[in-house]
Amino acid sequence: MARNKYDIDEALDSEFNIKHLKRLGTYISPFRKDMAITILLMLTSSALGMLVPIFFMKIIDDFIPNKNIAGIVGVCFLLLVINIINMINLRLKVNITAKLGQNIIHQIRSDIFTHLQELPFSYYDDRPHGKIQVRVVNYVNSLSDLLSNGIVNTITDLFSLFFIVGFMLSIDIRLTGICMIGLPVLMALIFFIKRKQRVAWQIQSNKSSNLNAYIAESINGIRVTQSFVRERENIQIFNNLSKSYSTSWMNAVRYNFMLWPAIDNIATLTTAAIYVLGVSWITNGVAGITTGVLIAFTSYIGRFWAPINTLASFYNSLLTAMSYLERIFETIDEEVTVKDNEGATEMPPIVGDVEFRDVTFSYEDGVPILNGVSFHVKPGETYAIVGPTGAGKSTIINLISRFYNLDSGELFIDGIDINSVTIKSLRKQMGVMLQDSFIFSGTIMDNIRYGNMEASNEEVVAAAKTVCAHDFIMGLENGYDTEVNERGSRLSAGQRQLISFARALLADPKILILDEATSSIDTETEILLQEGLAKLLAGRTSFIIAHRLSTIKNSDKIMYVDGGQIIELGNHDELMALEGKYYDLYMSQYDFLR
Repeated sequence: MARNKYDIDEALDSEFNIKHLKRLGTYISPFRKDMAITILLMLTSSALGMLVPIFFMKIIDDFIPNKNIAGIVGVCFLLLVINIINMINLRLKVNITAKLGQNIIHQIRSDIFTHLQELPFSYYDDRPHGKIQVRVVNYVNSLSDLLSNGIVNTITDLFSLFFIVGFMLSIDIRLTGICMIGLPVLMALIFFIKRKQRVAWQIQSNKSSNLNAYIAESINGIRVTQSFVRERENIQIFNNLSKSYSTSWMNAVRYNFMLWPAIDNIATLTTAAIYVLGVSWITNGVAGITTGVLIAFTSYIGRFWAPINTLASFYNSLLTAMSYLERIFETIDEEVTVKDNEGATEMPPIVGDVEFRDVTFSYEDGVPILNGVSFHVKPGETYAIVGPTGAGKSTIINLISRFYNLDSGELFIDGIDINSVTIKSLRKQMGVMLQDSFIFSGTIMDNIRYGNMEASNEEVVAAAKTVCAHDFIMGLENGYDTEVNERGSRLSAGQRQLISFARALLADPKILILDEATSSIDTETEILLQEGLAKLLAGRTSFIIAHRLSTIKNSDKIMYVDGGQIIELGNHDELMALEGKYYDLYMSQYDFLR
């Protein structure tokens, strides 16, 4: 997939693969009992329905000429019973298939979402989030009708077709042969449009993905859009994407709509031929052809083409679903590049010794972000990381939590290579506050407890007090039970950071990682926060990224990172005496503030 582009189609050049259908079968398999019951119900209804033309033939050719009223009444009673049975079966079928389809949809969606939880940061770095979301929601939803009704109806209609052909042959072989003449024409048409139809639906899924990606991006950036008065330009982009979606949709359904008119035309022509020949044969006294036979047979002709029409609709749905299944399974099959190595063990309780040994890392091949980085942090020390934008500061702390794999070199915690332990046991012992202070929809209490679901209300409040968030929280309408919107839109940037900070602290980590933790906090709150931090950081190994240098003056060590390497390393006084990069950076801020 293209990197963060809503206007570039996703590449998927694979041919039609029957393995996708077999794989879909594994989701259906657990529900085969319900499916078998449904098919049995529908086959029962179909078999009973096959008797209706025979009954009418009997009435026309036997009961009416012989004035057998009792026979006619008996047949009508049987027809009533058949209708009641069919109504009951249909009601049961609708209930079972609806539940069956939604259970399968739930399992597919659960599998794709579960896999998304395991995929590394690099997967999300390279993809518009809207294009990921459309696979979990829209593409999976598109399978609903196929799974709820399509498969059951198709199996039922296949059996019904055999029943119908059997009854038709039992009535008259000659008329049956005439009815079958149209099938080769239909098969040729299906073969002709198959590939074009699949490609058309692949294109349509791409345009749907692009549109969804832009909608998601626009909603997330609506404040920037309105601030820079970009509404008109955004609407134009949206309309272009929407028009592409509409055009691709019309092109795709055009192929879908080619089948059923063809079937109707073939059915009409064969039916007309049977009427013409049938009436001619009755007039000329051809053996075996009566008015009742012709009426019964023409009734079966409608029943013969109806399941073929259903099968054609299923074929259309199947080709449409294939374009979505390919995307769904592509996501589920996406390789988890950051995962537990074979034989990985649980990380013992962390003391806090961290060592980088000649670490090299790049997000893209040939573009190194870190190049031979080495340093050693002793337990309980606080390391601050400073440097220009893009120097690799956030990359260093991301590697400590093993959000990415190293290109080369080694990273040890307490003398243990982090590649040799399980990821969950490693991250559970770390507290991370990333630069993006993400707030989930829910209460403030739940957002803080996200870092430690076992924490009591008192522990949550204590963490909030430590980071000076308690006072503003209690000033909200419901205090800690105040509901906040997705991404914390009701809160200021500083308030969101304080809540995220409390969340990280509540986890009681042995290694604490703060990425621009105080960038949106006012100076007065920052002074109070420093007091709480001094107590919190005691006895913990901490890494702090900060552009506001006043917040890191008391760090044990300060690393100045630039060009993927550590340029300077020492405490504040040492680096100031060096009068190098850190000195220039500090003095520029000092002069600015003065």
